[in-house]
Amino acid sequence: MRLSRRSFILAFSSTAMVTIAKAREYTGGVPWTPKAALPPQEPDHRQSYLTAEERKFLTAAVDRLIPEDDYPSASQAGVVDFIDYQLAGAFGRGDIYYLQGPFEDGLPTQGYQGEAPALLYRQAIEDIDKGLADTAGKRFSELSETDQDTVLKRLSEGEADLPTVDGKTFFDMLWQNTREGYFGDPVYGGNRDMAGWRMLGFPGARYDYRPWIDHNGQPVKLDPVSVAGYPQQGQ
Repeated sequence: MRLSRRSFILAFSSTAMVTIAKAREYTGGVPWTPKAALPPQEPDHRQSYLTAEERKFLTAAVDRLIPEDDYPSASQAGVVDFIDYQLAGAFGRGDIYYLQGPFEDGLPTQGYQGEAPALLYRQAIEDIDKGLADTAGKRFSELSETDQDTVLKRLSEGEADLPTVDGKTFFDMLWQNTREGYFGDPVYGGNRDMAGWRMLGFPGARYDYRPWIDHNGQPVKLDPVSVAGYPQQGQ
């Protein structure tokens, strides 16, 4: 009899659960208790990478990507702070990337092929603001929302030729980090008051959803909970 992928996964999962249960029985495992495991590392709020002008640029940019409507804009939800904390730490340094160069255009399947993300942000923002100052006499943050949308659109489509970095690479990372900051767990500095989760109706990182498994597709109306365990991030 041919074993389907679904049947294999179900069989493997059942076997694994039995093995875990027996291991607990033999070793005398104790019941799960909150905060027993290593919690996620919160950002060091004393660290900061962005300059004042860079924060102005990012505030304007992320608010065009996720503007305010019935829910807060990206900057109101703490996305700029999230990006700042990330750039000031291991992500900004590029600890997970090979950064020895030469930097060449890779295939989409090869992932990020540039310099440290913190340097990418700094160079791209400087390139964009300097180019706009030379042509329009204004920085990005000083443009109208319509003109800001035009700049971001050109970056997203690879039509903006920046002197030192690739414009589309910068936009792709900015868009990714904006979504991470808006919809990620608040423990990392974004998603203030869990605005992104409230928008989606996501109840958060709860330990156990078994009481709501048979909800027949109806919304699970629960206040979201962070992985850190608190119901709201606050200020």
